[in-house]
Amino acid sequence: MPNSDAAAWPWVRARLLARRRRQEGPETQADAVVRIAVVTDSAAALPADWAAGLGSDGRLTVIPMPVMVGDEIYGEGEDDISETIALALASGTSVKTSRPSPGQFEQAYLAAQRRGFEAVVSVHISGSLSGTADAARLAAGRVGIPVEVVDSGTVGMALGMAVQEAARVAGEGGEAAAVAAAAAGQAARTKVYFYVPSLEQLRRGGRIGAAASLWGTMLAIKPILGVDGGRIVPLEKVRSAVRAVARLEEIVAADVSARTASGGVRLAVHHFGNPQEAEGLAKRLAAALPQCPSAQISSLPAVLAAHAGLGVLAVIVGDNLAVDAAG
Repeated sequence: MPNSDAAAWPWVRARLLARRRRQEGPETQADAVVRIAVVTDSAAALPADWAAGLGSDGRLTVIPMPVMVGDEIYGEGEDDISETIALALASGTSVKTSRPSPGQFEQAYLAAQRRGFEAVVSVHISGSLSGTADAARLAAGRVGIPVEVVDSGTVGMALGMAVQEAARVAGEGGEAAAVAAAAAGQAARTKVYFYVPSLEQLRRGGRIGAAASLWGTMLAIKPILGVDGGRIVPLEKVRSAVRAVARLEEIVAADVSARTASGGVRLAVHHFGNPQEAEGLAKRLAAALPQCPSAQISSLPAVLAAHAGLGVLAVIVGDNLAVDAAG
């Protein structure tokens, strides 16, 4: 079974080795001074242990995104809401999302300033899918510390990979412009491909057009979707769920093959309410793509699951990080 832990990632092993060498080698150069703090939102789907490792000294802050189930409001990352959302979706209870408040970002930026950081790079979910980046920009105008807001144009672990790249460059002592450019570059090189059994939840949330949603209703089509230009777009129309998942694997394999000449590739698999399907998908990808490290497997963040619905399978394809962000 593919390893779903963050420890399975080669860059984590590289991190531990580099840290051990620093501790054992007296001639090793001192670590770079980290001057730039990174802020993101919980749509990034970052591995919890990785985020906690950088959050202890303020290098990384993850702003929780609110999810509304019926009349109750929950904070992604603050409340354990996955089961609540799954039950609500299964029963037809209204599930909606909202952006974090500018005040939440303002507090995070001021906290970075108090810790002595020189600037903040704030990397967020696509502005075409959420007003989160707008809230971050409003907050940036209220604080004294310089803040550069990056609209990643993507979601899930594709956003997470951009955040990890930003943290890596910041950990090497990079300036704010370099950190922001690293995040934007990684986001642009990362692709999101996914399948959902029903488009109804995406339609209700306004994340996909009414015409496209007809594929999965009147025409009984199972579409493969992607994120392009910051928006969710249909990629292919498939006639059955089995064929849709098989075609998803083919698209991912083609993407990986096109990248291998230029460097390593990372994979992540998201699901919601169907972990066994995700494990099977990751296992098949591992067999088909032995040149790739095992995919990280995780439940889709609640703020994204609220729109994708139950049964989603998503694959993120991105460039592999060379070194660890914690330095």
